[in-house]
Amino acid sequence: MVKAHAICHTCGVQHDAAERPPEVCAICADARQWVPQDGQHWTTMEALRATHVNAVRRDGDLVGIGSEPRFAIGQRALVVPSAIGNVLWECVTLLDDETAEAVEALGGLAAIAISHPHYYASMVDWAHRFGCPVLLHRDDADWIMRPDHAIELWEGETRELGGLTLLRLGGHFAGATVLHRPDGDGTLLSGDVVQVIPDREWVSFMYSYPNLIPLPAAEVRRMAAALEPYAFERIQGAWWGTTIERDGSAIVQRSAERYVRALKGEPL
Repeated sequence: MVKAHAICHTCGVQHDAAERPPEVCAICADARQWVPQDGQHWTTMEALRATHVNAVRRDGDLVGIGSEPRFAIGQRALVVPSAIGNVLWECVTLLDDETAEAVEALGGLAAIAISHPHYYASMVDWAHRFGCPVLLHRDDADWIMRPDHAIELWEGETRELGGLTLLRLGGHFAGATVLHRPDGDGTLLSGDVVQVIPDREWVSFMYSYPNLIPLPAAEVRRMAAALEPYAFERIQGAWWGTTIERDGSAIVQRSAERYVRALKGEPL
């Protein structure tokens, strides 16, 4: 039987090559994700290429990459210029020739950085195609479903990356990371570690979004304190158009205070 890299249909994360898929996706069996009521479903890159395409278009002042129709969690990646070349922030599962050519036209990739395991997608395929490393925080190493030499684990609270700063923020996952971009008035690329919500005057924080499990007050306070030294007007979340255009730093701080008041049962 031929070995294949199975892809979880629910979270979009690619697994190590095997003759048959796992019984269940460990990422989706965790309390921060979910397994469908009708059971685990799997696909492959070849099958995904037959049913989906990637849109490559502007999102704010960056270029985004997202699959159409929506696949798995539905996040889009961002191509972020840096002093070492383009950094792909987050990852999407589908990688085809058209997407690769579009990224090459932008200058290729020098590195890939991902906020947390839900967006690991087919990161190894992307790293191999562009000859670049994937930077993940060591605290989330146990969630790597397809180990590979291209994956570089970093430790500590921050890592500089061509003028950008990776910041281990924790919360959603122990190694959950955001990316600070100092250009202009500053941008926080937050994934859903700091969640951009419909009311753009606020953000939120959760341990599990689909299962609505909150974070402890102390953890939210710690996250806000870790972000306080970084100036940013804009926050860009994990999906197309999830952008806060101004006052981002202050919004994070007051949102953390509101979150803690809510946990205490105090008026909002």
